[in-house]
Amino acid sequence: MADTLDSLFTLLDATALIVLGLAWLGSGRIIERPPARRPSTSLLMAAYRRAWMVHFVSRDPRIFDSQIVGIMRQGTAFFASATMIAIGGGLALVGNVDRLRGIASDLSLGADPVIVWEVKIILMLLIVVNAFLNFVWSHRLFGYCAVLMAAVPNDPADPLALDRARQAGEVNVTAARSFNRGLRAVYFGIASAAWLIGAAALILASLATLAVILRREFRSESREILLRNLPQDTEK
Repeated sequence: MADTLDSLFTLLDATALIVLGLAWLGSGRIIERPPARRPSTSLLMAAYRRAWMVHFVSRDPRIFDSQIVGIMRQGTAFFASATMIAIGGGLALVGNVDRLRGIASDLSLGADPVIVWEVKIILMLLIVVNAFLNFVWSHRLFGYCAVLMAAVPNDPADPLALDRARQAGEVNVTAARSFNRGLRAVYFGIASAAWLIGAAALILASLATLAVILRREFRSESREILLRNLPQDTEK
């Protein structure tokens, strides 16, 4: 089997897969642990999430806060459902690769053996499954956050109020981190579809996706807005 795959995939294919992996994993590493002098948008939002939970303690009523958490759960549920549909479509496509192979032949993209198309589709499926797992975990964590918020005493002067609010803030930050990981998996899952065209297309798609993600995290207008009046004292 290994010999067969070696003969079907070239060095350029291997290079393209390495570029995809480095772009996907590397972007996550840079975004979640950026240089102290240049925080990412995700890291800035984490500070605001912690500040939100601190101010939530003295807000009366707290309906506004529960509505926000509910909206966040709806968002993660939507993406989890979308990835489930994508997984189902991918599995159906694996079972009907001959039709895809015929379309590629009509478009002069070559007539590679069926196993080549199956491997390329399975790669997309694996990335989408990763996205699904992150979205599901994020949805559950936002649920934990809601429970912790409900456990915050109504009296702001209660000794437990601020500590429990900060606990909710940390869970909220963790949920958002999983959600962002799921989104990045979706981005690179879409980029991996370029491998159906060829290895060079996969390299270009991976680098383009990386550029878009990093621009949004480090060069976007929204990041500049978040830097204004950034909360400084909400860490535990």
